Amino acid sequence: MKIKDPVCGMLIEKEKTKFKTVKNGKEFFFCSKNCFDKFTGKEKAAEHLHPVSSDSKETILIKDMHCASCALTIEKALKKVEGVKTANVNFATEKATVEFDKKLVGREKFEETIQKAGYGIIKEEKHEAGKVVLKVHGMNSQHCAGIIEDTLRKINGVKSFEANLITGKASVFFDSSVVKVSDLIKAIENAGYDAEKTESTDIEKEARQKEITSYKNKFLASIALSLPLMYLMFSNFFPLPVPQIVLENEALIQLLLATPVLFIGKKFFTSGFKALILNRNPNMDSLVAIGVGSAYTYSVIAVILIFSGSDLFTLMDLYFEVAAFLIAFILLGKYFEALAKGKTSEAIKKLMGLQAKTALVERNGKEIEIPIEEVLVGDIVIVKPGMKIPVDGKVISGHSSVDESMVTGESIPVEKNINDKVIGATINKTGSFKFKTEKIGEETALAQIIKFVENAQASKAPIQELGDKIAAVFVPAVMAIAIISGLLWFFVLGQSFLFGLSIFISVLIIACPCAIGLATPTAVMVGTGLGAEHGILIKNAEALQKTGELNAVVFDKTGTLTKGKPEVTDIISLNGFKEKEVLEIAAAVENKSEHPLGEAIVKNAKQKKISFDELKEFNSVSGKGIKAVYKGKNVLLGNRKLMEENKIGINELESSLQELENQGKTAVMISVNNRLSGIIAVADTLKETSFEAVKQLKEMNLDVIMISGDNERTARAIGEQVGIERVFAEVLPEEKAVKVKELQKENLKVGAVGDGINDAPMLAQADIGIAIGSGTDVAIETGDIILVKNDLRDVVKAIKLSRHSMNKIKQNFFWAFAYNAIGIPIAAGILFPFTGLLLSPVIAGTAMAFSSVSVVFNSLLLKNAKI
Repeated sequence: MKIKDPVCGMLIEKEKTKFKTVKNGKEFFFCSKNCFDKFTGKEKAAEHLHPVSSDSKETILIKDMHCASCALTIEKALKKVEGVKTANVNFATEKATVEFDKKLVGREKFEETIQKAGYGIIKEEKHEAGKVVLKVHGMNSQHCAGIIEDTLRKINGVKSFEANLITGKASVFFDSSVVKVSDLIKAIENAGYDAEKTESTDIEKEARQKEITSYKNKFLASIALSLPLMYLMFSNFFPLPVPQIVLENEALIQLLLATPVLFIGKKFFTSGFKALILNRNPNMDSLVAIGVGSAYTYSVIAVILIFSGSDLFTLMDLYFEVAAFLIAFILLGKYFEALAKGKTSEAIKKLMGLQAKTALVERNGKEIEIPIEEVLVGDIVIVKPGMKIPVDGKVISGHSSVDESMVTGESIPVEKNINDKVIGATINKTGSFKFKTEKIGEETALAQIIKFVENAQASKAPIQELGDKIAAVFVPAVMAIAIISGLLWFFVLGQSFLFGLSIFISVLIIACPCAIGLATPTAVMVGTGLGAEHGILIKNAEALQKTGELNAVVFDKTGTLTKGKPEVTDIISLNGFKEKEVLEIAAAVENKSEHPLGEAIVKNAKQKKISFDELKEFNSVSGKGIKAVYKGKNVLLGNRKLMEENKIGINELESSLQELENQGKTAVMISVNNRLSGIIAVADTLKETSFEAVKQLKEMNLDVIMISGDNERTARAIGEQVGIERVFAEVLPEEKAVKVKELQKENLKVGAVGDGINDAPMLAQADIGIAIGSGTDVAIETGDIILVKNDLRDVVKAIKLSRHSMNKIKQNFFWAFAYNAIGIPIAAGILFPFTGLLLSPVIAGTAMAFSSVSVVFNSLLLKNAKI
């Protein structure tokens, strides 16, 4: 449940926040310790106030889904389970994502529900720590494998294990807080074998490869049996050579050739009839099962009657080649579909492959190489030229340039010096340095990016609701059309039973709900993956869709359009104060502040070696400045509003203030004991990409607006420099969201771009919140899109990516609908009275098989989009 922080107004997850308190019998929740402290009067934030949430989330890999109807069947079944809050089954990724109350239900129930619906699951073993696969040299017999397993069994912290003689590998699940990979290797070596770490198995990739191989082998087997059937069928029309023994037993031979093909494609029958009879929710497999089953059953009856001497049927009446070829071509289509679907997730597989395998750490004064799983927070990691940085941290000695393109998309190497942050999976170029580990495992930037992309690919775009609604009624409607068409031609239009049967089978087989089901998720997978490659992280499919619909973009000024690193440009002393005194007082007051302007003043004082004492009192006045007591004197530091509220006269300085503000500088006034003592002017330079980003957005016919806490004159001067005409000035942090709301009332779909805590409410209010990746965690959490590179031109890229993705989805829907809208009437015989042409069930099956493949390949073309 999302609620507002009473201090900053940010939308937060009530169940996930770390801080809460009770006041006058009412609970209040906060986004951070900072807001908690402000609300409670700087009381210590108690860690024991962490609320315990029973909400949980599981992702389950599913097999045997053949169409969008399958996904909807599973989704409906999961939603009926008590305790399930949301369930989303993605046909393209073949995953179910379930959010639920873990007090009421668990993963086992979901797996049972999926299996009861007639589908399989791919089991993933989960343990407290990770899994390691060890290559064991010298394991030459089952006796050796037994020794390895006995050795692993005795190690404390090992959860489960398996030694595979055929692969020569041992898979081990273990608790890394108890045992390390090096301990496992040492134990195996002590048992008399050599062992080394190898790549762990990617269960999803392994399952996908197994599926591809299975479809390929089934197709080859079925086509090998189907081609002789096709030859025999043609021999009835053309003078082809056929052995006498075959001619004498042709009906039986056709039966013997076709029957194994149906067993090869038995999954279509078990899944299809289970969906039709048990679930009462027919799917694509149901259409195939009925269509192929009808052709086969009719042909078997004909064979029995032929052998019994009946003259009702001849060899011309057999439909075995239709049944066999339909199965063969559908399997071929499934093979190509599985290949194409695998390519849609290439981006995330590429990200996963970036992870380093080992790290060179400094322990007990020695350099040792250890598996990445054994790196701890606080470890000193050594990075030499050409090495991959294993985890996230901060440089403590040395310097170098680092290629971060694989994570940020930025091609130019970034210089790294002491106190600079480094990102795991990036590559060191020339120099050497040491860094202190800050984030490991799932906390690293790369792991977060992978999680971000996975969540986006598992989500549904609003446009997909159209596909879901059609898929829900599609199969029953097609079955009705097939039955009516077949009966109409036989009973009303006077055609033969074989003609009516052919119509019935063709309609069932040509219909394809798969293409409709794949139209959206495949494009979303490719689009979000492409975004990640360019350093644009899209939170979900809804954000991908809505971003392209924006017609206005609001930029925060400080830290977004500007670098957020202002510098002192002018110091004006007044009323007998010296410049040094003015800077000392201002630095003492701003030393407690985290505002960029304050940091600039403190930095300037330190550069000039001006020392200052600690404050006795400090009170921040939001959007106006600071009240403080320094060396027994009352100090006010801030803007016009603060001075006017405290009746400090500034009229005689108005011309000086205006001159500074017209130059785009922010004037900070200092008053001591109600006497104006000086003005410090601070200027923040624009980012190099700001002007170009604004220009490109305008060329796309978007309204561009700037929002700033600066006074009107300073804000307009900055706006003029960057090319923005519409400027909201003197906006307090809590008012930014209100300004966005005002724009939305003008029927504008607003994207808001920001980087700080003050921007969080604005990002939450906007139709799409875009957070700068180098900004605060709060802003990033609120954003629908994160720009990893801190390059505002990526705002333009995000909008273009969204528009390209939506165009692909619309194209996919068009082809899927057009295919069915044209194909079904033709299969029903609409052209026969005018042209005499009747669609063969084999051609119908081929068309159906490749319709979904064409949709997937069309989505893959999105990879070539220029953004």
